[in-house]
Amino acid sequence: MEPLEVLFEADGLPAADLPDELVKLYGGPLGFDAPRLFTNFVSTIDGVVAIPEVPNSNALVAGDSDADRFVMGLVRACANAVLVGTGVLRASPRGLWTAEQVYPSGTAAFAELRSGLGLPPVPERVVLTGSGQVPESHPIFAEGALVLTTETGASRLEGRLPDATEVVALGDAGVVDVRDAVSVLRERGNDLILSEAGPHTHAFLVEAGVVDELFLTVSPLLAGRSAVSERFGLVEGHEALPDRTVRGRLLSARRGDEHLFLRYELRSDT
Repeated sequence: MEPLEVLFEADGLPAADLPDELVKLYGGPLGFDAPRLFTNFVSTIDGVVAIPEVPNSNALVAGDSDADRFVMGLVRACANAVLVGTGVLRASPRGLWTAEQVYPSGTAAFAELRSGLGLPPVPERVVLTGSGQVPESHPIFAEGALVLTTETGASRLEGRLPDATEVVALGDAGVVDVRDAVSVLRERGNDLILSEAGPHTHAFLVEAGVVDELFLTVSPLLAGRSAVSERFGLVEGHEALPDRTVRGRLLSARRGDEHLFLRYELRSDT
């Protein structure tokens, strides 16, 4: 791919020691203050991030962008842990949520970056599920994942997942409190958490005020909406405006062909 064109970069952003190849492709350094929870989405121009009736709709929304795959790989390579929900798990039956899987050309550079940051070869993969109803044959469990669930979910999963996967119960309120989930991940040493969960889990995270940054790729596509089928936006199931303001401060803007790559710091008035 061609290097991203830097359109804007805020002053004073943290900068990790990236391998030269990644600096060239990204158009400069990338780093995070810790602790930090950041999310990554790709959206159409008109704000659609997922079309449930279409398998792997995120790839459709992304418009087959090599640059989007690169940025996804880069932020994964920086993370201690990658968090997904059951919807994303089912929609990605072969997903392992590693940097090299999404952008194989960067495998060596991503490995060098993680080594330089003192991180293990792959991030801790975390599945959030209140019910414990997950696709048990998914390869992520054989690889060794962490499942954060409720007492009911833990009971349902007992003896049903490979030994490599750890199940942690966080109360029994029917859903997992995302604040508790983040606390558990912090206690396990995960200072940089990347959420690739879908728009409903993202809504819980935003509502709880635990999202520090948003990486948003704007794809040059229009999806459209109708009353016939569901099409999800970035935050589903939580209304902020007019009663609450969650505001993004633009940290950087980059361009790759017709795609825009935006990075925001999120701030809430509550």
